[in-house]
Amino acid sequence: METARAAWRRLEPVHAMIYFVPEGRRRYADLGLSGRAGYFTSRSAAFGRASAELVISTFYNFNPDVVRQAVDGAWDATTPQQVLDARYAAAGEALRRAGIHGLPNFDEVLTLTRRAAEAACEHAQGRPLFAAHAALPWPQEPVVQLWHAQTLLREFRGDGHVACLLSEGVGGLEALVLHAATGEVPVDFLKASRAWPEEEWAGTQERLRTRGLLDGDSLSPEGALLRRHIEDRTDRLALPAYAVLGDADCERLAELASPFGRAVVEAGLLHLG
Repeated sequence: METARAAWRRLEPVHAMIYFVPEGRRRYADLGLSGRAGYFTSRSAAFGRASAELVISTFYNFNPDVVRQAVDGAWDATTPQQVLDARYAAAGEALRRAGIHGLPNFDEVLTLTRRAAEAACEHAQGRPLFAAHAALPWPQEPVVQLWHAQTLLREFRGDGHVACLLSEGVGGLEALVLHAATGEVPVDFLKASRAWPEEEWAGTQERLRTRGLLDGDSLSPEGALLRRHIEDRTDRLALPAYAVLGDADCERLAELASPFGRAVVEAGLLHLG
């Protein structure tokens, strides 16, 4: 389980950069999508003309008012296929800029990651955002294939994570506040990216303190246990994707993935702005 998580985490920058790179913003803007509309429509375009309510449900932890503002009317400006085409083109352009395609062992990393992603496609039930992406055709260009494979693995894991949060009675904003309390991600980034009003954030903190999950602004022992439980369950739910590799190939992917994630970071593809 730890090896599978390492394989996913080390390669995750290859997927995650699409939310930050200027290539994406430029291409979405060319379609008439500005600001948050580009993010919400590009990630949900696999659903077709996704409603704001569908995005709110499957994305889980964003302020619903902000989602509605971004999504309502967006599909009057463009089509899901145009947005998908723009997203794939931006991903390929950005990853080539980082030199991903020229890294040693590229072919092996692609083969292993695609095997895991295709195995995940056999377990799509109950994972709506993943299933929508799994129904998309595989890109032809190898570097974009790698991005698509990691995108599938990210959404596969993400849908499982949402299921775990729901089963533990942790809402979207509560999940954000608990995440912030770990200190792993800057609080200001989480607040800005998910766009919750300060009063709602503060009210959720107080409710979590009442539940015994926060001690001040930090996790209480009970909160830390809950977070660990949810992360462990998320890891277990993600295992069907990586089990097909077996222990040796999973360890191999975890070993080879580090330079790919590092190349994305060093090229500045995860920088805001």
